[in-house]
Amino acid sequence: MKKNNNKKSASVLIGAAFLMATSAIGPGFLTQTGKFTDSLKGSFGFVILVSVILAAIVQLNVWRVLCVSGMRGQDVANKVLPGLGYVIAFLVVAGGLVFNIGNVGGGALGFNTLLGIPTMWGYFIAGAIAVIVFLFKNALNAMDNLTKILGGLMIVVIFIVILIVQPPVGLAAKETVVPSASMKDIFPAILTLLGGTVGGYITFAGAHRLIDSGITKKENLSEITKSSVMGIGIATIVRIFMFLAVLGVVVETATSPAHALDPSNPAADAFLQGAGQIGYRFFGLVLLCAAITSIVGCAYTSVSFLKTFSKTIEKNEKWFIVGFIVISTVGMALAGQPAVLLVLAGALNGLILPITLGVCLIASKKPSIMGEDYHHPTILLILGIIVVIVSAYLGITSLGSLTALFS
Repeated sequence: MKKNNNKKSASVLIGAAFLMATSAIGPGFLTQTGKFTDSLKGSFGFVILVSVILAAIVQLNVWRVLCVSGMRGQDVANKVLPGLGYVIAFLVVAGGLVFNIGNVGGGALGFNTLLGIPTMWGYFIAGAIAVIVFLFKNALNAMDNLTKILGGLMIVVIFIVILIVQPPVGLAAKETVVPSASMKDIFPAILTLLGGTVGGYITFAGAHRLIDSGITKKENLSEITKSSVMGIGIATIVRIFMFLAVLGVVVETATSPAHALDPSNPAADAFLQGAGQIGYRFFGLVLLCAAITSIVGCAYTSVSFLKTFSKTIEKNEKWFIVGFIVISTVGMALAGQPAVLLVLAGALNGLILPITLGVCLIASKKPSIMGEDYHHPTILLILGIIVVIVSAYLGITSLGSLTALFS
């Protein structure tokens, strides 16, 4: 019996890691990687390095506080300041809904690129696949298995493209440490990548999954940390592989000349230029995997912010998740082009991160939340404060993008 429990626990830990990782590498991330690798070339490796370090600081702090306390993000916030949890829940759910509309759009583009399916049909097929996951009797296990399979498939497919395009790994390694691009161009890329990979609901996806499975309290801290580090590692591998796949196309190598990418869809064009039609289809598969896992992760995490406020939501959680996906799908079908909504969602996420991380750092020093015998690592606290300052700047600058809504 104990062996079965250990096996189940390990499966949940891996599932939580993949849920966090695949939530962080959605359709938006793929587009950002194509765009910034095209403009920064090898120096985008430095952007990835810095953003991974910042994201790791966020995740290690948040997972420890939430899982050791056994409370979800909104409950911790209400303990720190009564009423704040409701505000954070509203921001996360609102931002999550808008981003999920974009994720559904990404799924449709993936189907179109891979199989030539019209985008309108693709919206509903992508939404339906995500809905089916939560119709299983054990929906959380189904979600874990889906994110593991599709996350692993993304890594394999992108690696195959790397073998085809043969990127200049030496140049990438050098520029990752000593970038040649100006900091004026690099800093906005870091801020954009940080907001897109640990903003909003993404910060909480894995930790809420562990809480739902009862893997909490100080005695499980080593397992909690392993799961968070695993998730960070999976996301990092995909980021590096995607960067190398695009870099092999946008810079001149011994096997191919440099190509300028189509600005309307730089990532897809990189796979097309680097590996022909098969590469283009591969990108469709990667985009589809990224979109489906992000739809599932976003819907699950967003609803998890609501269920502690209502017994009705808690008892009927999977149906509220299904409703969230249906609304996202219909919203995408009606909106057609979600670009304006994604600007708004980006601004919301930029504002959410410093607030939520700041709340977790304050909570980490409160025995009433963490327990009398818990001591938060000082280095994590100091690094967390630095990220709060950096992400607060991101939030302020992202507000400026709201002018695009009215131009």
